[in-house]
Amino acid sequence: MINKKALATFLKKEFPGAGSVDIKKLGHGVQGAGFLAEIKIKKDIRHYGIKRLFPEGLGHDYPSDRAGVFLMDLDEFKTLPKHIKAVDVLAEMKDGSIKAIGGGREYYLLMEKAEGRHYFNDLVSFAKQDRLNPIDIEKIKSMTSYLADIHSVKKISKPLYLRKIRDTIGHGECLMGVFDTYPDKVLSFKEMADIEKMCIDWRARLKSKTHRLCQIHGDFHPGNIWFKTVHSSQFTVDSQRSTVNSQPDFILLDRSRGPWGDAADDITALTINYIFFSLNHFGKLKGAFLEAIRLFYEDYVKKTGDNKIYKVAAPFYAFRGAVVANPVFYPKVSKANRRKLFNFMHGVLNDKSFSIDKVNKYL
Repeated sequence: MINKKALATFLKKEFPGAGSVDIKKLGHGVQGAGFLAEIKIKKDIRHYGIKRLFPEGLGHDYPSDRAGVFLMDLDEFKTLPKHIKAVDVLAEMKDGSIKAIGGGREYYLLMEKAEGRHYFNDLVSFAKQDRLNPIDIEKIKSMTSYLADIHSVKKISKPLYLRKIRDTIGHGECLMGVFDTYPDKVLSFKEMADIEKMCIDWRARLKSKTHRLCQIHGDFHPGNIWFKTVHSSQFTVDSQRSTVNSQPDFILLDRSRGPWGDAADDITALTINYIFFSLNHFGKLKGAFLEAIRLFYEDYVKKTGDNKIYKVAAPFYAFRGAVVANPVFYPKVSKANRRKLFNFMHGVLNDKSFSIDKVNKYL
């Protein structure tokens, strides 16, 4: 239903002199319901339609989805001959009040300032190390602990899980959308299609795994993970056991693409970078990068018990592989290493279960 009382209050303010506002349901369809608002202004009676979208399925799962549909309606109804006109987009606020939000040409997000250093700095330093140092290890453990905690929040919703798999393949910001930004001749259209079709086959395999739906960040990559500045003097290290007595802390940026999905989304978003940075420095996965990805998976699985993560990672790695192989995003990657990234995408998609031991074979 809709908040008839709040809508009536809003409409009375919008139409000075309105004596009464009556709102009746006209009917409903697959996507939503329609209502009629009758506004009496002195001797005049005006009628306006009100539309509400149902909040689950068909890509309307989040309030931002429904707002996006209506904002486009506001812009485009008027551009088609013989189409009814949209008057405005109305938002019901947390306090139950109604306000108009239509008419904007661009929208901006005001945020807090992030403090610290993003995790890309750590990845750059790994190339100069034979193995991880205690602070590196604790940073990885702090991230796996965080992910284990947020991923423990589950939700029962078949539409949301299927949406995450569908979006990972077909969304404009994900695999197909990223491929569409590639300059010509970097990757043939046929090979793009081959990768996309393998991902669709993976979608069929994952459709039955809706029980995996959990809270996620949605874009857990190094640029969105900012560690607070930590000095080595703040850490007390036991030289015999190589443990650190202080936990490094971080803050996150840019959660995106919805709050629910498969844990593999977050895991692959980060771990593809251990592979990518190692490839760019050494031509393969080795050294501190290999140690990091092993530790990340082993510690995460130990904390969550989710040893099935390896069996669902492939399409998420294909999406992330398309990102790091994209010359628009990473123009300095050599032609040979870019080819290895495409090989990696084929390799993980052709394997039944992702294996760290096979990464160099995939490449």
